[in-house]
Amino acid sequence: MKNRVFDIFAEICKVPRPSKHEEQISRWLQEWAAAHGIECFADEAMNVIMRVPATPGYEDHEGVILQAHMDMVCEKNGDVEHDFMTDPIETYIDGEWLKAKGTTLGGDDGIGISMALAAITDPELQHPAIECLFTVDEETGLTGAMKLQDGVLRHKKLINLDSEDDGQIFIGCAGGIDTLAKMHYEPSAISHEPSDIAIRLSVSGLLGGHSGDDINKGRANANQLIVWFLARILPQTDIQVASINGGNLRNAIAREAEAVITVPMAYKEQIRIEWNRFVAQMEGVFGEVEKDMRLELETTDMPESVIPAEKAYRLIMALCECPHGMIAMSQDIPGLVETSTNLASIKMKEGYVEINTSQRSSKEEAKHHLKWVVEQALAMACDEVTHGDGYPGWAPNTNSPLLEVVKKAYTDLYKSEPKVLAIHAGLECGLFLEKYPYLDMVSIGPQMYGVHSPQERLSIPSTERCYEWLCQILKTL
Repeated sequence: MKNRVFDIFAEICKVPRPSKHEEQISRWLQEWAAAHGIECFADEAMNVIMRVPATPGYEDHEGVILQAHMDMVCEKNGDVEHDFMTDPIETYIDGEWLKAKGTTLGGDDGIGISMALAAITDPELQHPAIECLFTVDEETGLTGAMKLQDGVLRHKKLINLDSEDDGQIFIGCAGGIDTLAKMHYEPSAISHEPSDIAIRLSVSGLLGGHSGDDINKGRANANQLIVWFLARILPQTDIQVASINGGNLRNAIAREAEAVITVPMAYKEQIRIEWNRFVAQMEGVFGEVEKDMRLELETTDMPESVIPAEKAYRLIMALCECPHGMIAMSQDIPGLVETSTNLASIKMKEGYVEINTSQRSSKEEAKHHLKWVVEQALAMACDEVTHGDGYPGWAPNTNSPLLEVVKKAYTDLYKSEPKVLAIHAGLECGLFLEKYPYLDMVSIGPQMYGVHSPQERLSIPSTERCYEWLCQILKTL
């Protein structure tokens, strides 16, 4: 049945499922359940719940919930034509890895759904009663978990299938909160001499990645690189900023960014020299990690308007002050990032610039303090700074009976001990606990790298092992 996991995943890859647009995948899951004679319904949020009875001999065993999320992060390389609302994900095999052509793969968390569906239709697998809970909008708002109603779930044990590390069991995660800032302005007509030019500065080729899992890996943030250079040249030149755009999703480290500026001819050579110096310095800072980093300067068409000079200066300085990256490591769990923030995106809108950041911490106090630090920095330029509702962390329970079962299943199969960890990324488990405080939970998953970026890749042998492990857990339960 291992191949069955990949067969199901291949079908899921044909179904568009961007965050907040899960109509098609929700309907596909319901149709899939109907085709297999499985009890299934969707709630008002479009979460899908399936129920499968115990196999003979397991009727008196305590049931279990298998949980994954439907939506995927939709990121693509700048030179790739792909509409995530209509186009299937094009996958290919590279050695032992499953990848997508220029886009995110959606293994996060399509492979979790695939393993759950394979398990409940495996005719040879013995198991207790199983509920499958497939939630919407995990990546951008945890909306499905938040809107899950009390009383829907019947069982007291839950296995979350949204982790990305082979042979590891997660029993805790960080909480998070998003910040949205806006700087409104009236565009200014360009005042320039006929000899002035417009220059496009761009950053591309960065690794990007998950703003939780990858935040401590020394990767560059494209938004920061653009802002750092502008902060260098603004005080000493008469440039005007026409636009600045970078990043995309709140939970992805920005891989690409660009700015368009106008430059008096008198400063053209100075800008070029400063840019070359800056490129050399950034290669010295990030070159060992960012092997494909590209920082480019080129002339472009003269823009129709610019951001007023004072507003542009305040914006660039505020973005320079806005923190990004790892803030603190855990004092309780070695190697775990405790607190971080992601300068996720800078977007030009009509009449305003919009900035998105995302703060994470396993400590509620640290999360809210960092939210305040980000707010104070952005308020230097922005007239509107708001915060999302946030989501709670999941406190580790080292005395979990389910944890012992999951550990034993792994040891029985592979004759080695799995690692038991907490994760800096956000999982839906904390929200489930708010409504079902008795839940005993763990999170497992196959090895993935580069999630939330077009470099996402899923280990085929690890997926096979993880599915085998899941089956062993269900048989042991």
